[in-house]
Amino acid sequence: MKTNDELTVTIEGFSNLGYGIARDNGFVIFVENSCPQDVVKIKLTKVTKNYANADVTEIITPSPYRVKPFCAMQKVCGACQLQFIDYDYQLELKRQITEEAIHHIAGLDIEIPLTIASPQIKEYRHKVQYPVAETKVSKRLLAGYYKQKTHEIVNIKYCPIQPVICDEIIEFIRENAPKICVSGYNEKKHTGDLRHVVLRCSASTGKVLVTLVVNSTKVFENLKNFANIIYEQIPQVVGVCVNFNPQKTNVILGKKSECICGEDFVEENILDKTFKIGSNTFFQVNPKSAENIFRYVKDYIKNNLQDAVVLDAYAGVTSFGVCISDVCKQIVSVEENSESVRLGEKIAKENGITNIEFHSGDAAEFFKNETRKFDAVILDPPRKGCTKESLDEAFRLSKGLIIYVSCNPATLARDLKILTEKGCRVNSIQPFDMFCHTYHVENVAIISK
Repeated sequence: MKTNDELTVTIEGFSNLGYGIARDNGFVIFVENSCPQDVVKIKLTKVTKNYANADVTEIITPSPYRVKPFCAMQKVCGACQLQFIDYDYQLELKRQITEEAIHHIAGLDIEIPLTIASPQIKEYRHKVQYPVAETKVSKRLLAGYYKQKTHEIVNIKYCPIQPVICDEIIEFIRENAPKICVSGYNEKKHTGDLRHVVLRCSASTGKVLVTLVVNSTKVFENLKNFANIIYEQIPQVVGVCVNFNPQKTNVILGKKSECICGEDFVEENILDKTFKIGSNTFFQVNPKSAENIFRYVKDYIKNNLQDAVVLDAYAGVTSFGVCISDVCKQIVSVEENSESVRLGEKIAKENGITNIEFHSGDAAEFFKNETRKFDAVILDPPRKGCTKESLDEAFRLSKGLIIYVSCNPATLARDLKILTEKGCRVNSIQPFDMFCHTYHVENVAIISK
């Protein structure tokens, strides 16, 4: 078996990275853009001693779960890998991805329930991050998602997974930036002005915070004028910020931002609480699905603990702490991003919440110096999961309950293995669909000591 070989296979399973799984005489082949029960002709694109990768060249017999994508750009845009699969079956595949990771990595025989659906499967994505470039000759601006496995921008005019106002704002920027002499970024040469446009749209108010990420260390006159034009001419825009990122990097946002006009935040309502979300603060991109997760955690604490003192680690703007504050005695919030901590304090004050104690700094360092015990510890780490040291400290600080919120089944399973080896029991794991039409899945694990 070698690269460019062509085979006919049946897709038997689905991987945690969104590939169909086929076998040829027991040899595993990961097939892009395929669905379980497809019968397809494939061409091998990579062959190793343990597995191969392949592209579909012809669908001979389509899976019963195949559907027509509702976006015309699905095949070229890298954002919605699973949009050609029936949504209910996407939920089942995400359940299987979680179960596979928990069984094989954590070694736990736990039944995983069906993934809780997103309340919206179109216009659900309320944070948009578009890279920006320009054409060589006409200097026309391009903005959209990257084509799969490339840094080639797909110039998206309409994206059905985000609110329509986002498309309108991006189009306004595409049309008007060149008129104000704000150029697009050239990644190879590291020249040009505008690198990314980041939009944060409120699901509850419809208002939008615009952040222009620029290849500069300061605001220049044309950029300032352009920011004011966006703010003045688009009524839904509550503010325009500039983020400075002059580094040669794939990281979207630099460390410093400046508000040029209007507000430097947009408001979102979750479980009757009002949140302020800034240009550089973490908040879930799917507010309605996030509300399902917050409610799930809140109900568990309400039904199982009384007068609870809770540690909210990796807290962001203290979303969990704010949402569960009225069923707890006290929340201790720890977050390393100082802007998020500042906004968290402001959110708590404006919601009349007085039982949250805020700390700015690394969670692992905070754990080491903390002597109090907590009725529950909430862990909501990034995709890489927790460090072993953080898990050790969370175990030490918890009287009996750890609630682990994860966006990566593999690192969740790895960390659950560490906790169970320390004597913990995993009571339940519930998947949630936060990123519809992708292979990503969010999970909440309830763990007792």
